[in-house]
Amino acid sequence: MGYFGGVGSAKKANTVGLHGIMTITSTWAVRYLLIVLAALFAGPLLSKLSFIQAFRVTLFGLSGQEIIRVVIESGGLLALWILAARAHRELPDNGRGYSFIRKLILPGTVLITLIGIDRLLRLAGLSLIEHLGPRNYTFTYSAALISAGLWITVVWFLNLDALQRFFSASEHETDRKPSKLTNQELNGQNAEELDETMEYDDDAPATPKGPPATLGRYKVLRELGRGAMGIVYFGKDPTIHRFVAIKTMRLDDIEDWDKLQEAKTRFFREAESTGHLSHPNIVTIFDAGEENDLVYIAIELLQGRTLKEWARKPNLLPLDKLFPILAMVADALDYAHQQGVVHRDIKPANIMLTDDHVVKVMDFGIAKMASSSRTTTETVLGTPTYMSPEQIAGKRVDGRSDIFSLGVVMFELLTGRPPFNGDNVSAVLFAIANTPHPALATLRQDLPPVVQRILDCALQKDPVHRYRRAGEFARDLRTCLEKLAA
Repeated sequence: MGYFGGVGSAKKANTVGLHGIMTITSTWAVRYLLIVLAALFAGPLLSKLSFIQAFRVTLFGLSGQEIIRVVIESGGLLALWILAARAHRELPDNGRGYSFIRKLILPGTVLITLIGIDRLLRLAGLSLIEHLGPRNYTFTYSAALISAGLWITVVWFLNLDALQRFFSASEHETDRKPSKLTNQELNGQNAEELDETMEYDDDAPATPKGPPATLGRYKVLRELGRGAMGIVYFGKDPTIHRFVAIKTMRLDDIEDWDKLQEAKTRFFREAESTGHLSHPNIVTIFDAGEENDLVYIAIELLQGRTLKEWARKPNLLPLDKLFPILAMVADALDYAHQQGVVHRDIKPANIMLTDDHVVKVMDFGIAKMASSSRTTTETVLGTPTYMSPEQIAGKRVDGRSDIFSLGVVMFELLTGRPPFNGDNVSAVLFAIANTPHPALATLRQDLPPVVQRILDCALQKDPVHRYRRAGEFARDLRTCLEKLAA
């Protein structure tokens, strides 16, 4: 689970600070090492104990000592895979130290498993070795070890830049006297406890590579994630002791004055378009400002998971959980559309289910005021897979564009794949504009026809034939669920 500020443009932010993160990198590595040692050495050590040696039971031709070793080492390997799977799922892909270790988890675990299986076979599987022939077995085992070693080496070099960024960032943070807050402490403490553990340095300089000490009235406590637009920080409003996510965008890299003004206008349009939205299913924006070479927005800090976690098999949500979530998203969009705001980037990563089971629509970063008449067309903005046909064509869009995107999200959460695929972005955009979406029955046979009818209405190429309002989409989802429950 994670802490979010409704900032989908920071693509890594939705994995940093996850509630399920075991601890910081070093602590996780210690746990992993301990389980590896237990899997490889606990069996032989325990089998030498006197009461184990007195264990006279035999099974499948194994002595009591051998049975104990097989059970302990098998359990150790199982525990190792459970830990590895959980770490690979929950460690944040932050482009630095976490990413480096996350990429090494699978090949490292495979290597340890090969060693463990060899030990078990030599202890309890001699008949199998004899059947294969000692020479063939040795050749196969050696080839597997070499393959695993090459795998680790390739992954190591491919992600070496992430490790280098980790150490360079660590050195910089040492110079800056950073806070002593860790992911474990962030997950385990409330706001008051967090305040007591933080070390503030009001005189800390804001360097180009490190986070600023403050942004406006907010204390910058740590980095949460990085994205296409900029960095997201974990911050605090010291006046009212409220913790926030601070979404930033650097301006010093933009040399063209016109582009600079356009970027600033687009950034503050997010504040304008969402600042007056007040809905329980839309993330709250508190403040916006500009300081030195940064523009920033202070946003509600949320704890939970985005729907991206349930967008692939075997993690698909059942209909009785999925449809209420989609209906609440549709309600939130219907409200925003009535206020003249079009989201324009609806996707699973921008929809969160908090730990309190509240649905939150995040990142109105490319929303536009529908009442604006600056131009007859707008720049194509959004995530290609979830764009509507009119977005691709660069036409003026309204709320029906969000309805199409929500239909794409619904299809993906039902089937584990988006409705429009291609080998490249151009192919995906062409499919969205010209290719009919697949029938659900070709991917899932357990869904009733009424679900297909709802999707068909949401995914019409011509917005005239779609739901007129997102509220109608929500109504049909709830009606469908009621019929299925009857």
